[in-house]
Amino acid sequence: MEKRPKAAAYIYGSKKYPNIRGRAIFNDVPEGTVVSVSVHGLPEFSRDNGKVIGPHGFHIHDGDSCEIGTLENPFPRAGEHFNPTNQPHGNHAGDFPVLFSNNGTAHMDFFTNRIKPWQIIGKTLVIHESPDDYRTEPSGDSGEKIACGVIRKFPE
Repeated sequence: MEKRPKAAAYIYGSKKYPNIRGRAIFNDVPEGTVVSVSVHGLPEFSRDNGKVIGPHGFHIHDGDSCEIGTLENPFPRAGEHFNPTNQPHGNHAGDFPVLFSNNGTAHMDFFTNRIKPWQIIGKTLVIHESPDDYRTEPSGDSGEKIACGVIRKFPE
């Protein structure tokens, strides 16, 4: 049986959300990639003076580092949404479904035909504080970056 390439990102939280931990696996399948993600320590859904926390925007970004940064500028080198074909927001190759927190935990598996694992190695995987509206440029009004992981060849 042919062994298909994989990639993975180990996800960790910002200074504001240091308890976030998780992992995403990118499995090469015919016609695309199956993404499996498991994250713990996410903030619960809340609304405070119009600010919504959760569900959480979830994207591949084009940066190369998850250096934590400051409270005001978490993950400054994570980059912008991964968009190699210059599509409008909502159609970026890095636009993923939002993560729904259940008592701080989210698990999700989904298929995308916009990427293959080998195309995203070295990119960043980012979780945002707020939901993505899939319209607003460039990042869907999804708020601050709260967790990040660099995508690597798996196993590494």
